[in-house]
Amino acid sequence: MPDCIECGSYTKFNNGLCTDCYQKQNRNPWVSGVIKGRIAETIVEQLFISLDFQVFKYGMENSIPGISDLLKGVRSDVSKNIRQMPDFVVFKDKDAHFIEVKFRKNGCLKLKDIEKYGDYPFENALFVLLSPKHIKCISYKELKEGKEIHEKCRNWLGSRKEFETDKDLIIDYCKYAIKFFENVD
Repeated sequence: MPDCIECGSYTKFNNGLCTDCYQKQNRNPWVSGVIKGRIAETIVEQLFISLDFQVFKYGMENSIPGISDLLKGVRSDVSKNIRQMPDFVVFKDKDAHFIEVKFRKNGCLKLKDIEKYGDYPFENALFVLLSPKHIKCISYKELKEGKEIHEKCRNWLGSRKEFETDKDLIIDYCKYAIKFFENVD
């Protein structure tokens, strides 16, 4: 049985923290989500660069630095659209794509996850989902049609016709994702 590295109580993970110690160390739980998201974005950015795409950072953090603090508590159509800006624009062979990167421990992505701020304004965006086991991809159009990413679906990034990518290289990046996310809550 794994023990907490701080207090010795039961925990789910070897070399991990129990719930109480984790909460004491993570007084701002949203920080953990931001860090996981940034790691996922970095993995996807480097993956597309390795696949010979030009990658342009596009999301609100990059296009309008500092605005995320200003938007706290603001509820308007403009603020919703800014929050929903995709993370990247990738370009190769005279074709460009909006890429939104998501991390989900459970490996699931549904339309309701995307439209929590209202209708999503980037109808031709692709969502790249990292989980502790996979890198998968689905288009916003497919989400609108009722499709979703779940643990057993076969929406592999390497199978997307938009990219016709190097599946072995994607598998290498899946291994990076597994390494960083295997013990994440």
